[in-house]
Amino acid sequence: MLVALGVLRRCSTNVVPAVSCLLSRQKHTLPDLPYDYGALQPHISAEVMQLHHSKHHATYVNNLNIAEEKYAEALSKGDVTAQIALQPALKFNGGGHINHTIFWTNLSPNGGGEPEGELMDAIKRDFGSFEKFKEKITAVSVGVQGSGWGWLGFSKDYNRLQVVSCSNQDPLHGTTGLIPLLGIDVWEHAYYLQYKNVRPDYLKAVWNVINWENVTERYRAARK
Repeated sequence: MLVALGVLRRCSTNVVPAVSCLLSRQKHTLPDLPYDYGALQPHISAEVMQLHHSKHHATYVNNLNIAEEKYAEALSKGDVTAQIALQPALKFNGGGHINHTIFWTNLSPNGGGEPEGELMDAIKRDFGSFEKFKEKITAVSVGVQGSGWGWLGFSKDYNRLQVVSCSNQDPLHGTTGLIPLLGIDVWEHAYYLQYKNVRPDYLKAVWNVINWENVTERYRAARK
């Protein structure tokens, strides 16, 4: 569901109160990182993290707020043409904000290794082994053409884990219906300053900082 339409439905089933809700809502803000920019070194450099968080993610947040303000104005005027024209900006910047907010929590300076307990059991059930899962999501992420994400998601319909990719900043749930558990950003801004054009080296390094506790928490929440 697109961002503004989701806000509209949460606000009210009536257009006028919904417009008021959109206009009075709090703006989206850039979330703080739960660690310092240099905490993931040497696997992800402080320079990459600082630019990625304070510049790229901040731009998505800023542009999302602008797009939502314009959408609220178009909604209040009954300008359907403008509403439709704003949908790509809402999807792109809203997805960028959602995806990165998940990504930062998926990483940790105390990460790496393998998951335990119920998540590991599910990975073995659905992929055969942790190594096979790791190989699959790495291959999917390497294979993203241009910019995008590799994802581990959970299907409530089938009660199974799935690995998929999404282009650009398309949000996983809105695009596939899967609940996001682990996202791997393979836009060049996530790694180019450190790993140049060798995406596989970045993907090899990122496993050292995956926060399996966070991924497990998301798995438990998704199953409820």
